[in-house]
Amino acid sequence: MKSFEFIALSASCMMLTAVGIDVMLPAFSDIRQEFGLDSSASDTAYIVTVFFWGQLFQIVFGPMSDRRGRLYVLRLGFLFYIIGSVAAALSGNLAHMIVGRFIAGTGASAVFMTIIAVVRDKFSGDKMARVMSFIFTIFLFTPVVAPFIGLAVLKISDWRMVFMIPPVFAAIVFIWSLRMKETLPSYKRSNTKVSDIFPVLLSIIKQRSFLRYTCITTLLFGGISSYVSNAEYIVSDIYNKPELFTWIFGSIGLIMAMGALLNSKLVSMYGAKKAISKLLLCYLIIALIMLVGVSIEMFLPDIYFFFGCIGLLLGINLAAEPNSSSLAMEYVGEHAGTASALYGTCFFFGGATIGNLISYFLSFGLISMAVGFTIIGVCTFYLNYKNNNSYNSQTTS
Repeated sequence: MKSFEFIALSASCMMLTAVGIDVMLPAFSDIRQEFGLDSSASDTAYIVTVFFWGQLFQIVFGPMSDRRGRLYVLRLGFLFYIIGSVAAALSGNLAHMIVGRFIAGTGASAVFMTIIAVVRDKFSGDKMARVMSFIFTIFLFTPVVAPFIGLAVLKISDWRMVFMIPPVFAAIVFIWSLRMKETLPSYKRSNTKVSDIFPVLLSIIKQRSFLRYTCITTLLFGGISSYVSNAEYIVSDIYNKPELFTWIFGSIGLIMAMGALLNSKLVSMYGAKKAISKLLLCYLIIALIMLVGVSIEMFLPDIYFFFGCIGLLLGINLAAEPNSSSLAMEYVGEHAGTASALYGTCFFFGGATIGNLISYFLSFGLISMAVGFTIIGVCTFYLNYKNNNSYNSQTTS
């Protein structure tokens, strides 16, 4: 498989997570109506949150991929994803839908984790950061087009047909993935037993650079999670402009894709460490500007100012994430699958929880999101500063 096809296939596998969310966002108002939910409530945010919580099972799939190989876990993930997605599409109430979404999220976790491990098997350091940037650039065109696809399907059918798009897409990508070869040959596989997993996890966590970069990604993903979970509700109900939702969401998705592509240039110029430092400083500055602007217009800031700031923050986020993932995975050695699983579990599950916390305070107005993004900016900047100090100390010694 040539490099371009490998990057395109890897991005398509990662798209399962984005397609499993973004395509169905325009249908949330129909779901609230059919299930008898309060139109002024953001209960549909749980449809997104539980999908991310399914990523908790990366901690199981990681060691499994180190023992059984990457392709075994990849194909198992496709199976869970398709079953859970179909179950969610056929559900008769929100509770059943949430169960199906959790199963689908579990499958997405296996696929997502495996792809990161596969990239780590083939590349490392700055090279991995550049490859991940290209993968994320392709992957991030999903938020640009997916809401429009969902909206188009709603014009001719109902929300259940929209929910059938992810499993159909997954089936197509699964067939394509049969061309992918195993990147972890049997002689390189881990002999770690179940009883030995905890010491392995502990040894990975003890690497402070891994822990700090994982925390950075987790915090940043908390911002993405809060936005994705509530974007439709904010545009349609808080701003009362449902006709703008797909355009706003698609535009921000385009900014995110441009951010990921920009990072490949930044890494070539400065290296992953310097690039992420510059990006996190910009993130903090924009978050502070957003906080000041929203504070002035406490109840309802200008829609273009608010989502303009969100777009810039998420663009920087997706530029920084490939760097934090490659730097976190730089020294994990033969336990790349387990480390990838721990990394993915923390940033998906922890990030979704942070996003859900921000969503909880949304009843106080959009100031909650501005405060949330500012706290994320301060914490990530501090963690990266500590990492740089630690790295400089080691270099000096």
